[in-house]
This record gives sequence, structure tokens and C-alpha cells, in this order.
Amino acid sequence: MVGAVLVHQGRILGEGWHRRYGEAHAEVNAVASVAVADRPLLRQAVLYCSLEPCAHHGKTPPCADLILREGIPEVVIANTDPNPLVAGKSIARLRAAGVRVRTGVLEEEGRYLNRAFFTWIQQRRPHIILKWAQSADGFLGRPGERTPISGPLVQRLVHRWRAEADAILVGTRTAQVDNPRLDNRLYFGKSPLRVVLDLKGKLPLQAHVLDDRQPTWILGPERPGRWENTHFWMPPHTQADDGRRWWVAFLLKQLRAAEKAILLVEGGADVLQQFIALDLWDDIRLIQSPHYLGAGIQAPAVPPAAVLRERMRVGNDSVLLWSR
Repeated sequence: MVGAVLVHQGRILGEGWHRRYGEAHAEVNAVASVAVADRPLLRQAVLYCSLEPCAHHGKTPPCADLILREGIPEVVIANTDPNPLVAGKSIARLRAAGVRVRTGVLEEEGRYLNRAFFTWIQQRRPHIILKWAQSADGFLGRPGERTPISGPLVQRLVHRWRAEADAILVGTRTAQVDNPRLDNRLYFGKSPLRVVLDLKGKLPLQAHVLDDRQPTWILGPERPGRWENTHFWMPPHTQADDGRRWWVAFLLKQLRAAEKAILLVEGGADVLQQFIALDLWDDIRLIQSPHYLGAGIQAPAVPPAAVLRERMRVGNDSVLLWSR
């Protein structure tokens, strides 16, 4: 999540952002957006970046080379890139060439913006988002019964979250009772990899998640059939493994290997609670309905370490966004 702005004496000359992995970086797009008449002003401009410009050849050339080639004399950076391929190398190179570099400007805001990237690099695992909807009296639904909690506007928001995730996870009971498709139908963008925990092979073959229409991982025994997009994994289990949570480390390892950097955990209660018990979460997205159920499946408690970052109304529902 990188943005860049070029400023000359209080006037924005150009701005850009990194739109997609493998495409032009924010700095490249910012320079490209500068009008031809303003190009000479680049040698007197300040470049503001939310993340340290890259210094290595990856999918694109080093942005540090671009800054030096354009003669930009000053760069202001929110966060140093934690990627070992960069990790201050670009800053050192720019300073050695005479560029004035300031770091740590709006550092906390930059880390929050890029928290998924920092998790991926520093903890070497996907960024984990726990999401659930609960009634006003704290229930997720009624046992064995599909219980809609949130309104239609929130459903669009949830599909936006799905578009932003690389993988989405539910447990067996959620897949059985709700029969979700786990795709993105109500917002722009891609659908995530579907992951279903089905260790005992209880899912009926007519379940939507077994329709083989999109990439799907089933953590459980292989089922009969001709599968093109569905992959079955049976996580190895030993007596030393911790109760029912032994599969979590296996899943995170496989997601890391598949370069799935953001995991959205949609439930149910038992799966959410297992991630909380392992302290494996980064964001929590809680949808609060104004309606009461009176009884049902108890929602998880938000961990004490969670910090409320944002609260908003979406239709009749409240959406609370928490992070560490």
C-alpha cells in the first residue's frame, strides 16, 4: 500500500500509487503524472512516500534510480521498508548521492496502512483478519440454523473485504449450516482462495464450496470426483499437537508457500476462538446488529490487546474495526 506525491513550493506536481503487484511503483506513477511544463521543477521538488523507495531489481527497476535520474533533491518517507532486499539500502544510496532524506514522518499511520505487508515480511505468515457478525446480545446465530445477522449494505462491505483478501476460511459447521459460496459477488475485484476446515469429511458433495468453480482448499480427506480447482490437504497430526489447533500452523505454512498474504477468517465460533487462543490475529472486524436473538451461539470476546481503530454505521448495523 504505497503512495507518492511530488510537491514544489506547496503545489502538487504529480501523485501516484502502486496499483497492483508487478506493475509500476508509486514513485514511477507520480513522476509519470507530472505535466511536461512542470518537468523542470522536479529538480526543486520534494517527494513524499508512504514507504521507502525500492533499491533492487524485482518486477520493476529500482525507484532509487528514478529519483536520482530525475534529480529530485529531497525525499520524505513514512516507513523504512522491512524487506531485507531494501531495509534502508535505498535511503543510504540516496543520501550518498546528496539527496536530503527524512524518515519517520507519520510513521505510525504508515505502519497501520501497511500492516499486512509488515506482518508478511516480519512474521513470515499471512496477515490474519478475524471477522464476525453478532446480535445486540452477543450471539452469532442459532445452532443448526442459518441466522442472518447483518443487513444488505454490510453484505456489500463484507464482499469488498473478500476482494481485498487472498484467502478466506470457514469451519465445517459454518459450511454446512450457512452453505456459503465464499466468493465476491457484490463488489469489484477478485474472489479469494476458499479454504474450508473439514477434517472429518462431513461436507456434503452438493455444498457450494465443493462446486469446483474457483480455487478451493479443503483441509480434510479427499472426496471422490474429478477436481480441477479443488485441492484436498490432510494436515499431519501427532500426539504432541495442541488439541484441535494443530491444523492452524499447517495452514499458515501452506498459505505462505502459495504467497497468500491476507487471510480472512469468517468463522464459525470455534474456528475464530482457536485463532484467538493461539494469539494469531492482526485485525478484528466486528459487525454489531441492533437486533436481539435472546439465545444462541456465543460470539467470541474481543481480546484485551485489540485497539479500536474505527467505528462506523452501515445501514442499521455498526461496524467496529480493531487491530493490535
